[in-house]
Amino acid sequence: MATFFGEVVVAPSRAGVDDEEETREETPEDREIRRELEKKREIDILWTWKSGSSAESSADQPFACSKFIVAIGRNAAAFLSSFILDSVCWEVVGVVKLWNEWCRTSSTTSVLPTDSFCLFYRLIADPTVLLCQCSCYVAEDQQFQWLEKVFGCMQKEGLQVTILSTCPVADYKTQESTLTLPSPFLKALKTKEFKEQVCCPLLEQPNIVRDLPAA
Repeated sequence: MATFFGEVVVAPSRAGVDDEEETREETPEDREIRRELEKKREIDILWTWKSGSSAESSADQPFACSKFIVAIGRNAAAFLSSFILDSVCWEVVGVVKLWNEWCRTSSTTSVLPTDSFCLFYRLIADPTVLLCQCSCYVAEDQQFQWLEKVFGCMQKEGLQVTILSTCPVADYKTQESTLTLPSPFLKALKTKEFKEQVCCPLLEQPNIVRDLPAA
């Protein structure tokens, strides 16, 4: 049970687990399979702004970033494509490559706009402004790794992060009838560090944000 609004809780579940399975020792073959799966589910970030070739972010120093806008989900990514990325002011500078139940990428795939990737764009006029289109599925066990590797590449001082995501109107909790609500509509959540004026009304309790946007 959550002790305050906004707390992240994980409900325990014993579905599909019996006492015999719970007490069974892991065999060497099981450990090898688990290690291979964990290795396959590792997230790689490749940057392409050095000498025109890809380089793993782990080998780079944190770079200056003043504004980082992340569009998560197909609708949010399509919004960026239609209203921001339709100009020649942006260039692709990186990609997140991952593998899970709903997303498949290979080590030979080049950095091209595709639904299989999280793509990074840099504003040519101001290289400290970055966009990320994340239209692929990031599994629950990969979300912390995604955050750690993406934000590990950036200097945190003076960084403003904006997250765009969508959810069905049917999931919106309100005393009003959802039939009378304009569709689509925009709500916001912000941290206490954000001091600027919010461009839309704040999201009311008990509505919550899930998955990668919440992380």
